Amino acid sequence: MSVTLIKATLKTQNFREHKNNPKGNTLIFSRNHPTEKFVRIIVDSGIDKNTQKIVSQPSVSSVYININKHWREIVSAHKGTNLSGLITTVETSAVSAPKCKHCGAKKFKAKSGKVVCANACWSNWSGNKIKSTQKTSQKSSQKIQAQKTTQKSSPKIAPKNPQRNPQRNPPRNPSRNPQRKTMKKSSLEIWSLNLQPGDLVTVEEINENNEVTKDYTHSILGVVVFVNPDPRGNRIVKTQWTANTSSLQEWQLPSTALMPRYPYSNTTPYPFTRFKVISRKVNWVKE
Repeated sequence: MSVTLIKATLKTQNFREHKNNPKGNTLIFSRNHPTEKFVRIIVDSGIDKNTQKIVSQPSVSSVYININKHWREIVSAHKGTNLSGLITTVETSAVSAPKCKHCGAKKFKAKSGKVVCANACWSNWSGNKIKSTQKTSQKSSQKIQAQKTTQKSSPKIAPKNPQRNPQRNPPRNPSRNPQRKTMKKSSLEIWSLNLQPGDLVTVEEINENNEVTKDYTHSILGVVVFVNPDPRGNRIVKTQWTANTSSLQEWQLPSTALMPRYPYSNTTPYPFTRFKVISRKVNWVKE
């Protein structure tokens, strides 16, 4: 193939030229896979960047872009002279590449020789969970020990005036302001979920009584990318949804880690969708 034919073929199939080639001096082109999310087709044209002459046969490979924006090769390079045929072969291989059963990401062959998840989702709910548990238990034991030491060392101080003057300090009347008590009971309860980047999540629906009415564990999967608080106090969650075979649209999927307990409002219809973590044990808690 000539240089003109190679560039014309790549331009016809919407490939874009890279600015640099970290592995050599040939021109690199790439584009998104037509059907697979987060998958790109990479073409090493074999054209020297400086001389604009062919120095090697074109090669085509495929990579998966994980949640950290790192490229993981899922289809190794195919070399040949039929560039269009190579691109079609690699695209087909990328579709059938194995997927992670937990987060739905593509798998790739690591340096160790093992085929692992491109998102490395196991690292967020295996070893890290043990470390966090150990740290929590150590902090708890230190806190208890400090409390015991403080209790032993602090002397007992007798009250200055044990006899209370009922005229100066009248007892509080519990029924003085019943409206305030009623307002507390009827006020909103804010519930939160401790989401962390890398958590494997799904979706569940709840009713106005905070009861789960539907679980989408087997039809919706996603990976938490980051959690950012906004000026209003919400916790905005960016999620990479890797699978959704349910009837829910993308705008119906949850995007916050905060939830009002009794949102009696026409603007919040029920059932209400919220996150559910399946990679580790964490529940919604009242703040």
